Amino acid sequence: MLMITPSLVFIAFIVIFPLLFSLYASLTPYYLLQPSTLFNFVGLRNYKNLFTDIYFWQAFGRTILFLSVVVNLELFLGLGIALVIQKVVKGSRIVRTIVMIPMMFAPVLVGFQFKFMLNDNIGLVNNFLQLFGVAKVIPWLIDKRLANLSIMAAEVWTSTPLMAIILLAGLLSLPLDPFEAAKVDGASNFQMFRYITWPLLSPFIYIALAIRSLDVARAYDIVRIMTGGGPARRTELLWTYIYRRGIVDARFGVASAMSYVAIIISIFFTYFFFRQLIKSRVVQ
Repeated sequence: MLMITPSLVFIAFIVIFPLLFSLYASLTPYYLLQPSTLFNFVGLRNYKNLFTDIYFWQAFGRTILFLSVVVNLELFLGLGIALVIQKVVKGSRIVRTIVMIPMMFAPVLVGFQFKFMLNDNIGLVNNFLQLFGVAKVIPWLIDKRLANLSIMAAEVWTSTPLMAIILLAGLLSLPLDPFEAAKVDGASNFQMFRYITWPLLSPFIYIALAIRSLDVARAYDIVRIMTGGGPARRTELLWTYIYRRGIVDARFGVASAMSYVAIIISIFFTYFFFRQLIKSRVVQ
């Protein structure tokens, strides 16, 4: 205990204390410009007010949509990349390294890269399209639909390699006996994938989905850099809205309540995935 006490104190200081402080702050009308409001206990009033906060629920729904599209795209793209890499015999290490390159960039840098490339005046994408006769300037980050698609594209580009690496690890760990038996029985490649690869790979799929869902649900960096939640809050996600309320508007108590609602939802989400993971292992 004496040896691990410094580590426990450090963890308590950077993890436990902020959690407890934000939990207490969520029960107060804490306004950063008036520190004395931290001591005005109001109970669950901040949580009750969330039911009438239309911007919170819009950001929440937009986050669910963003999560669903991005994670499913990453799953199918990552699985396709993993299957291709699995078949590569010569130069497989080089291919894996190239695939992992997007993971090496920080989300902030990715946001700046895509913001520059999709700029409607000097962006590389519009200039490239003009070479093929597209005279119209496309407002990638100004139009509400295109802005959401642009953010999704940036998130998919930077995180698909992680999905591919997890699924590739799963593919390389699968037993060979079922596939050899299926070949002897005359099964096609699609049948082997449908009835052997997919069921055996399902634990890795659920793990990858759980990890990426939690990451995407906390998406902040790319959205903050590329659009800042605009235009007119049409790309505002849950955590960018929490930042707006807690830091920009200085309503830290309200933002803390929103954060705990998001944490509770994430816990249930993770519980669901791990229940599915346990079921898939039992079936096998």
